[in-house]
Amino acid sequence: MTSDFLTQHIAAIRQRVYIVLGFLTVMFAISFLFADIIISWFRRPLPTDLVFYGPAEALFAAIKVAFFAAILFTMPMLIYQIWKFFEPAFLPHEKHSVFPYIVTATLLFMCGLAVCNIIILPLALEYLVAQGEKLALVPALAVGQYIDFNAKFLLVFGMAFELPLVMTMLGRIGAISAELLVKFRKHAIVVFFLLATIMTPTPDAFNLLLMAVPLILLYEVGIVSVRLWGQPRGVPQKTSPIKRVRRTEV
Repeated sequence: MTSDFLTQHIAAIRQRVYIVLGFLTVMFAISFLFADIIISWFRRPLPTDLVFYGPAEALFAAIKVAFFAAILFTMPMLIYQIWKFFEPAFLPHEKHSVFPYIVTATLLFMCGLAVCNIIILPLALEYLVAQGEKLALVPALAVGQYIDFNAKFLLVFGMAFELPLVMTMLGRIGAISAELLVKFRKHAIVVFFLLATIMTPTPDAFNLLLMAVPLILLYEVGIVSVRLWGQPRGVPQKTSPIKRVRRTEV
C-alpha cells in the first residue's frame, strides 16, 4: 500500500512538472518574439543606450529577458499546479481559504516588481553611474550585464514582498506570533543585512541599504499583518492536512 501511495504521488508530481515546463516553454517562445519590448521595459529605470560587445551578446540578452518574462507568466500556473497537488489533503472549508492566499501571493510579487522597477532600480543605477562619471568616465552599459543587474534586483524584490504573507500564514498555523516577531526584531535586522550583502550585485553601502531597508519595512508590515489576520484558528487541528491524506490513502 505504501509503495502504491508513493508511486501515485510521484506520477502526479511528474505530470504537473511536465505541465509547468510545457507552459514555460510556450511562454518563452511568445516572450522571445517581443524581446525588444521587454528590453525597453528593462531600460525604463535608466533610459540610456545599451551596447553589446560580442556578436552573440544581443541574442543572449534577448534570450535572458524572454526567459525572465516566461518565469513571471508561469508563476500563476506553478502556484495553481502546487495547489492542485495538495488540494485532496484539505477539508472543504480549508479549500475556500487557500484561494485568497494564492491571489495575494501573485499580487504581492507583482507589487515587488513594480516598486523595484519604479523606485529602487532608478536610484541604484543613477547612483552607480554618477560614481563613474565623478571619475571622468563615460558610461557604456553592456546590455547583458545591465539585464543581469536588473533581473537580480527584480526577482529579489518580488520574492521579498511575499514576506508579510508568509509570516501571516505561519501565524495562522500557530508557528509564530507577533510577540515572538517583535522579540526577535533585532536578529531579523541582522539577517536582512547579511542577505542584502549576499544578494546585492555591488558591494557599496548605498545599494546595500536599498536592499536591506525594504526587507526591514516588510518585516514590520508582517508583524502588523500577523496581529490583524495571523491569529491561530479557534479550533486547533489535531493532524496536518498531509497526514490526513496519508492516513486515508494507507
